[in-house]
Amino acid sequence: MKIENTERLALRMMDQNDGDYLFELDQDPEVMKYINGGKTTSREDVKNVFLPRLKAYTNTDKGWGLWMVTVLETGQYIGWVLVRPMDFFDDEKPTQWENLELGWRFKRDSWGKGYGTEAAKAVVDGLKKQGSATRFSALAEEENAGSINIMTKLGMTFDKRDLCKDPLGDLEVVYYSMPV
Repeated sequence: MKIENTERLALRMMDQNDGDYLFELDQDPEVMKYINGGKTTSREDVKNVFLPRLKAYTNTDKGWGLWMVTVLETGQYIGWVLVRPMDFFDDEKPTQWENLELGWRFKRDSWGKGYGTEAAKAVVDGLKKQGSATRFSALAEEENAGSINIMTKLGMTFDKRDLCKDPLGDLEVVYYSMPV
């Protein structure tokens, strides 16, 4: 599956060779504030935790994985958009994967320019054309106004407050979603 470039952004599927990009993005405590309280990621964690997780849910035919986002004009890497089945890392995995989780992480110097919404919309549009999803969902800490803003601009609405269970740590979050 391919996601079309936008007027300002290029998107491509990240792979196991992109660990340096993941590491680079996670070195800003402000970027990591709503992920883990601001703790930066070590190269060892990228290699031993994040790349294996990425490999577990990547499916290039279905568009699942991390979509690397770069600025067309400069080629600058600014972040990524995540696509994976909702609750992928739950112990009791569902047998149907039509509800896709969307997520994003962007460098601080790209914040406030609409890049997150633009990239996420491009990914959603590509996934809609692909036709296997029936719902898109996203989650964030309730204080993460930037992510919630992207969710609402995509057309998502609030579903619930709940505990997100993940092997890397449970977190109280708000859930938003929309039908395809």
